[in-house]
Amino acid sequence: MGWAIALHGGAGDIPYSLPPERRQPREEALRHCLKIGVQALKSNKSPLDVVELVVRELENSPPFNAGRGSVLTTKGTVEMEAAIMDGNTKNCGAVSGLTTVVNAISLARLVMEKTPHIYLAFDGAEDFAKELGVETADSSHFITPENIERLQQAKDANRVQIDYTQPIQNDVKKETPAADGDSRLGTVGCVAVDNHGNLASATSTGGLVNKMVGRIGDTPIIGAGTYANKLCAVSATGKGEAIMRGTVARDVAAVMEFKGVSLNEAAAYVVEESVPRGTVGLVAVSATGEVAMPYNTTGMFRACATEDGYSEIAIWSSEINK
Repeated sequence: MGWAIALHGGAGDIPYSLPPERRQPREEALRHCLKIGVQALKSNKSPLDVVELVVRELENSPPFNAGRGSVLTTKGTVEMEAAIMDGNTKNCGAVSGLTTVVNAISLARLVMEKTPHIYLAFDGAEDFAKELGVETADSSHFITPENIERLQQAKDANRVQIDYTQPIQNDVKKETPAADGDSRLGTVGCVAVDNHGNLASATSTGGLVNKMVGRIGDTPIIGAGTYANKLCAVSATGKGEAIMRGTVARDVAAVMEFKGVSLNEAAAYVVEESVPRGTVGLVAVSATGEVAMPYNTTGMFRACATEDGYSEIAIWSSEINK
């Protein structure tokens, strides 16, 4: 048994032709956040503290679709959501519909620790943040020129969902005019386990480009996009509706529990058999220090490290990454 950590920055139809100026900032952000998480685990911070810390950093990184990089609704507004869960206790907190909170994941943890509830949304969540003095910012803090452009591209194409949420076509290199890689940004998440087998999961997102106002995805739904128990911790990414229908994060834990299989077997089964192809990716760790990062999309921005010295930062399969 040893510590392990894994994080993601979204899964989807990420083109192999993703240009360096789009790819490198995301890889650097993953590398930076992985380093922070590893240092935190080595300094004996709890997995709950570690996943919150890492996801906060990802939220503060504009290349990803969470926090400062959140995509826009049909009305050009931001509605952020997040969830966090502790494996030992199954305590959890979730928020959605946030428009001013700088770090949604930290508000989710406060919901878990400071209220008798699990989930707060929209005005209620915003009011709770103000009560506790949580850091907030004007909407201009979250709305980037890139996301204004993505919204316009989505509207021009008359799509509710942008490319990275769509099933893979036979020719993965067949791209639309909007397919420069920017549109492939997704949810961020982190899972961690310490030397004692304690587990935690955290996930945060801005949702879908051009989503209907009020739409809630899988991220804050416990058991769908986020889940942790004494066996494993899971954070999912991809097409939220598919993840919710498949109760993806909980299913990984359930397959481990009821089939008695390893984390890698359980995660592979859920991603390959339980949801449509081209819709889902996830990162997961087990109480024994296993790491799994399967996806059934073209690629997934991901990173992991384990106590035995293994580390990985990748987007596509190992052959393509090389």
